[in-house]
Amino acid sequence: MKNKDTNIVMGIKEWGLLILLSILWGASFFFVEVAVTTMTPLTIVACRVGVAAFLLLIYVKVSGRKMPSDPKIWGGLFILGALNNAIPFSLITWGQTHIDSSLASILNATTPVFSVVFAHFLTTEETLTKKRGMGVVFGWLGVAVLIGIESLSGVGMKFAGQVAVLGAAVLYAFAAIFGRRFKNLDPAVVAAGMLTASTMMMVPISFFVERPLTLNPTWNTWAALLSLAAVSTALAYIIYFYILAKAGATNILLVTFLIPISAIFLGVVILGEAPGWNAYAGMGLIFAGLVFIDGRLIFF
Repeated sequence: MKNKDTNIVMGIKEWGLLILLSILWGASFFFVEVAVTTMTPLTIVACRVGVAAFLLLIYVKVSGRKMPSDPKIWGGLFILGALNNAIPFSLITWGQTHIDSSLASILNATTPVFSVVFAHFLTTEETLTKKRGMGVVFGWLGVAVLIGIESLSGVGMKFAGQVAVLGAAVLYAFAAIFGRRFKNLDPAVVAAGMLTASTMMMVPISFFVERPLTLNPTWNTWAALLSLAAVSTALAYIIYFYILAKAGATNILLVTFLIPISAIFLGVVILGEAPGWNAYAGMGLIFAGLVFIDGRLIFF
């Protein structure tokens, strides 16, 4: 069955917002890379979701929306918060203590590769077609090139960091499927509730595990944390849900192509990272996989 979203043509405004969204999400890897120099991963995540939840709750209130009161809905929001924020944010942040932001952003781009496989087995709406199957193959080849043959000689922390980011991509894929049950709720309300639930989980965990009050973050760390929460999370979600409503779920997938580009640019120009040939080759293979999964640029 052809997805009707592929027939929705995006205007200049939607394309501009899509590019902006890719920059905001790409910048999140840069902000995390700055923050992990003086702050621990779980505390970074707690600050990220906490500030973002606060800002989105204000947005919901000012815009006249109402948060749900049904305990069943909140139960689902806690599950969504764990799948889409708390656990994957923690995995990516911890992973970036061992790998560069550029590599993390490329590995994160595999989320649609996992999504099409899970959707085939867990839903009745999207089947794994021949083209999408080719996309999955290209995606996994890209991951293999990224990780490199040297990982076979021993499991080091760099390999563990890569696996952590891949684990986050898997959870994002599950979250996308689970999140469909909230399609009748206002997207901004879902985002605010999800981040609120994530905050309620992460704050006590970070205090129990990492004792954040003993940390001594710099002004650069605080700036990175505020930007991560306000810009790359709260503002990004508002833009994401606007594009989703105007252009559809298929068009929003295009942001996956653009996020690594902005992340690599910031990593190279500002942080001085130097991705190897395998990073660019792996990214090319993953992008090829995404082209097959997306389907609009394939003519056979």
